[in-house]
Amino acid sequence: MKRKEYSGQDITVGFDLGRCIHSRNCFLQLPQVFDPNQRPWVQPEQATVEDVAAVVRACPSGALTYRRKDGRNEQPPQINKVAVLENGPLVMAGDLSVEGGETQTRVALCRCGLSKNKPYCDNSHVDAGFVTTGEPAPKVPPSKDAQEGAVKVQRQPDGPLKVDGNIELCTGTGKRIAKLGMAYLCRCGQSKNKPFCDGSHKDAGFKDSPE
Repeated sequence: MKRKEYSGQDITVGFDLGRCIHSRNCFLQLPQVFDPNQRPWVQPEQATVEDVAAVVRACPSGALTYRRKDGRNEQPPQINKVAVLENGPLVMAGDLSVEGGETQTRVALCRCGLSKNKPYCDNSHVDAGFVTTGEPAPKVPPSKDAQEGAVKVQRQPDGPLKVDGNIELCTGTGKRIAKLGMAYLCRCGQSKNKPFCDGSHKDAGFKDSPE
Protein backbone atom coordinates (compact mmCIF):
# COMPACT_ATOMS: atom_id res chain seq x y z
CA MET A 1 0.00 0.00 0.00
CA LYS A 2 1.34 3.40 -0.98
CA ARG A 3 2.30 5.74 1.86
CA LYS A 4 0.17 8.90 1.87
CA GLU A 5 1.66 12.25 2.78
CA TYR A 6 0.15 15.20 4.61
CA SER A 7 2.17 18.39 4.31
CA GLY A 8 2.33 21.36 6.66
CA GLN A 9 4.50 24.42 6.36
CA ASP A 10 7.40 22.91 8.32
CA ILE A 11 6.73 19.16 8.47
CA THR A 12 5.31 16.44 6.23
CA VAL A 13 3.70 13.40 7.87
CA GLY A 14 3.61 10.08 6.02
CA PHE A 15 1.07 7.34 6.72
CA ASP A 16 0.94 3.70 5.57
CA LEU A 17 -2.46 2.18 6.44
CA GLY A 18 -1.15 -1.33 5.80
CA ARG A 19 1.36 -0.91 8.64
CA CYS A 20 -1.07 0.55 11.21
CA ILE A 21 -1.80 -1.64 14.26
CA HIS A 22 -4.31 0.87 15.69
CA SER A 23 -2.48 1.60 18.92
CA ARG A 24 -4.24 5.02 18.79
CA ASN A 25 -1.22 6.75 20.33
CA CYS A 26 -1.48 9.54 17.78
CA PHE A 27 -5.15 10.36 18.40
CA LEU A 28 -4.91 10.03 22.17
CA GLN A 29 -1.89 12.31 22.41
CA LEU A 30 -2.64 14.90 19.72
CA PRO A 31 -6.28 14.69 18.56
CA GLN A 32 -6.23 18.13 16.95
CA VAL A 33 -3.70 16.77 14.43
CA PHE A 34 -4.57 13.07 14.19
CA ASP A 35 -8.34 12.56 14.06
CA PRO A 36 -9.90 9.82 11.88
CA ASN A 37 -13.21 11.70 11.96
CA GLN A 38 -11.81 14.78 10.21
CA ARG A 39 -10.67 15.23 6.62
CA PRO A 40 -7.83 15.11 6.00
CA TRP A 41 -7.35 12.98 9.07
CA VAL A 42 -3.79 14.35 9.57
CA GLN A 43 -3.49 18.16 9.87
CA PRO A 44 0.14 19.01 10.77
CA GLU A 45 -0.57 22.74 11.03
CA GLN A 46 -2.70 22.25 14.15
CA ALA A 47 0.30 21.79 16.48
CA THR A 48 3.97 22.68 16.71
CA VAL A 49 6.54 20.81 14.66
CA GLU A 50 8.10 19.43 17.84
CA ASP A 51 4.79 18.09 19.13
CA VAL A 52 3.89 16.46 15.81
CA ALA A 53 7.33 14.86 15.49
CA ALA A 54 7.21 13.55 19.08
CA VAL A 55 3.84 11.85 18.54
CA VAL A 56 4.97 10.32 15.25
CA ARG A 57 8.04 8.87 16.99
CA ALA A 58 5.69 7.18 19.47
CA CYS A 59 3.97 5.23 16.67
CA PRO A 60 5.21 1.68 17.39
CA SER A 61 4.60 0.21 13.94
CA GLY A 62 6.25 2.87 11.80
CA ALA A 63 2.94 3.48 10.02
CA LEU A 64 3.54 7.17 10.74
CA THR A 65 6.74 8.89 9.66
CA TYR A 66 7.78 12.50 9.26
CA ARG A 67 10.08 14.67 7.21
CA ARG A 68 10.99 18.09 8.60
CA LYS A 69 11.76 21.06 6.39
CA ASP A 70 14.75 21.93 8.59
CA GLY A 71 16.28 18.49 8.03
CA ARG A 72 16.04 17.43 11.69
CA ASN A 73 14.57 14.05 10.88
CA GLU A 74 14.16 11.01 13.11
CA GLN A 75 17.31 9.20 14.19
CA PRO A 76 17.44 5.57 15.36
CA PRO A 77 17.72 4.97 19.12
CA GLN A 78 21.12 4.04 20.52
CA ILE A 79 19.90 0.56 21.51
CA ASN A 80 18.18 -1.71 18.99
CA LYS A 81 15.16 -3.14 20.81
CA VAL A 82 12.70 -5.93 20.01
CA ALA A 83 9.65 -5.95 22.30
CA VAL A 84 7.33 -8.97 22.50
CA LEU A 85 3.76 -7.69 22.84
CA GLU A 86 1.11 -9.64 24.73
CA ASN A 87 -1.08 -11.51 22.21
CA GLY A 88 0.46 -9.36 19.49
CA PRO A 89 3.42 -8.59 17.25
CA LEU A 90 7.13 -8.07 17.68
CA VAL A 91 7.75 -4.32 17.86
CA MET A 92 11.23 -3.23 16.84
CA ALA A 93 12.99 0.12 17.23
CA GLY A 94 16.49 0.76 15.93
CA ASP A 95 18.61 1.07 12.81
CA LEU A 96 16.51 -1.37 10.80
CA SER A 97 16.41 -2.72 7.27
CA VAL A 98 13.56 -5.11 6.49
CA GLU A 99 14.09 -7.44 3.56
CA GLY A 100 16.66 -5.21 1.94
CA GLY A 101 14.46 -2.11 1.98
CA GLU A 102 15.33 1.41 3.05
CA THR A 103 16.43 2.08 6.61
CA GLN A 104 13.60 2.39 9.12
CA THR A 105 13.48 3.17 12.82
CA ARG A 106 10.20 1.49 13.88
CA VAL A 107 8.40 -1.65 12.69
CA ALA A 108 5.80 -4.11 13.99
CA LEU A 109 6.32 -7.63 12.68
CA CYS A 110 3.75 -10.43 12.53
CA ARG A 111 4.19 -13.39 14.87
CA CYS A 112 0.71 -14.97 14.59
CA GLY A 113 1.32 -16.12 11.01
CA LEU A 114 -1.89 -14.56 9.68
CA SER A 115 -0.97 -11.07 8.48
CA LYS A 116 -1.83 -10.27 4.88
CA ASN A 117 1.07 -7.83 4.81
CA LYS A 118 3.91 -10.08 5.98
CA PRO A 119 6.44 -9.60 7.42
CA TYR A 120 4.58 -6.63 8.91
CA CYS A 121 1.73 -6.91 11.39
CA ASP A 122 -1.69 -5.83 10.06
CA ASN A 123 -3.68 -6.56 13.26
CA SER A 124 -4.91 -9.95 12.02
CA HIS A 125 -4.02 -11.40 15.43
CA VAL A 126 -6.97 -9.53 16.94
CA ASP A 127 -9.67 -11.08 14.74
CA ALA A 128 -7.97 -14.50 15.03
CA GLY A 129 -7.88 -14.38 18.83
CA PHE A 130 -4.15 -15.06 18.89
CA VAL A 131 -3.11 -15.73 22.47
CA THR A 132 0.49 -15.83 23.66
CA THR A 133 2.46 -14.24 26.44
CA GLY A 134 4.24 -10.94 26.17
CA GLU A 135 6.29 -11.83 29.26
CA PRO A 136 8.40 -14.85 28.28
CA ALA A 137 11.03 -15.94 30.77
CA PRO A 138 14.56 -14.56 30.36
CA LYS A 139 16.78 -16.71 28.16
CA VAL A 140 20.52 -17.22 28.30
CA PRO A 141 21.60 -17.78 24.67
CA PRO A 142 24.96 -16.48 23.44
CA SER A 143 25.00 -12.72 23.97
CA LYS A 144 26.96 -9.67 22.96
CA ASP A 145 27.68 -6.55 24.95
CA ALA A 146 26.99 -4.25 22.01
CA GLN A 147 23.40 -3.25 21.28
CA GLU A 148 23.85 -0.71 18.51
CA GLY A 149 24.58 -0.88 14.77
CA ALA A 150 22.53 -1.82 11.73
CA VAL A 151 20.04 -4.67 11.98
CA LYS A 152 18.81 -6.67 9.00
CA VAL A 153 15.47 -8.48 9.15
CA GLN A 154 14.69 -11.21 6.63
CA ARG A 155 11.97 -13.82 6.33
CA GLN A 156 13.28 -17.32 5.97
CA PRO A 157 11.27 -19.27 3.35
CA ASP A 158 8.23 -20.75 5.12
CA GLY A 159 10.11 -20.25 8.39
CA PRO A 160 11.15 -17.73 11.04
CA LEU A 161 12.34 -14.16 10.96
CA LYS A 162 16.11 -13.91 10.87
CA VAL A 163 17.22 -10.85 12.82
CA ASP A 164 20.88 -10.21 12.06
CA GLY A 165 22.50 -7.54 14.22
CA ASN A 166 22.86 -6.49 17.84
CA ILE A 167 19.53 -6.34 19.64
CA GLU A 168 18.07 -6.29 23.11
CA LEU A 169 15.07 -8.59 23.23
CA CYS A 170 12.52 -7.43 25.82
CA THR A 171 9.14 -8.37 27.18
CA GLY A 172 6.22 -6.09 26.47
CA THR A 173 6.85 -4.30 29.77
CA GLY A 174 10.56 -3.80 29.08
CA LYS A 175 12.17 -6.63 31.03
CA ARG A 176 15.24 -7.98 29.27
CA ILE A 177 14.94 -11.46 27.78
CA ALA A 178 18.33 -11.56 26.07
CA LYS A 179 21.04 -9.54 24.34
CA LEU A 180 21.80 -11.09 20.98
CA GLY A 181 23.88 -10.66 17.87
CA MET A 182 21.51 -12.81 15.82
CA ALA A 183 18.14 -14.41 16.47
CA TYR A 184 15.57 -16.57 14.72
CA LEU A 185 12.14 -15.47 15.89
CA CYS A 186 8.85 -17.32 15.44
CA ARG A 187 6.38 -15.91 12.95
CA CYS A 188 4.09 -18.91 12.43
CA GLY A 189 2.49 -18.60 15.86
CA GLN A 190 3.16 -22.24 16.75
CA SER A 191 6.54 -22.28 18.53
CA LYS A 192 6.53 -23.68 22.04
CA ASN A 193 9.53 -21.47 22.83
CA LYS A 194 8.19 -18.07 21.75
CA PRO A 195 9.48 -15.61 20.80
CA PHE A 196 12.17 -17.94 19.44
CA CYS A 197 11.64 -20.37 16.58
CA ASP A 198 11.71 -24.06 17.58
CA GLY A 199 10.98 -25.56 14.15
CA SER A 200 7.22 -25.91 14.76
CA HIS A 201 6.52 -24.21 11.43
CA LYS A 202 7.52 -27.43 9.68
CA ASP A 203 4.98 -29.64 11.47
CA ALA A 204 2.35 -26.90 11.15
CA GLY A 205 2.89 -26.68 7.38
CA PHE A 206 3.40 -22.92 7.56
CA LYS A 207 3.68 -21.46 4.07
CA ASP A 208 4.88 -17.96 3.39
CA SER A 209 7.88 -17.70 1.15
CA PRO A 210 9.12 -14.15 0.51
CA GLU A 211 8.17 -12.93 -2.93
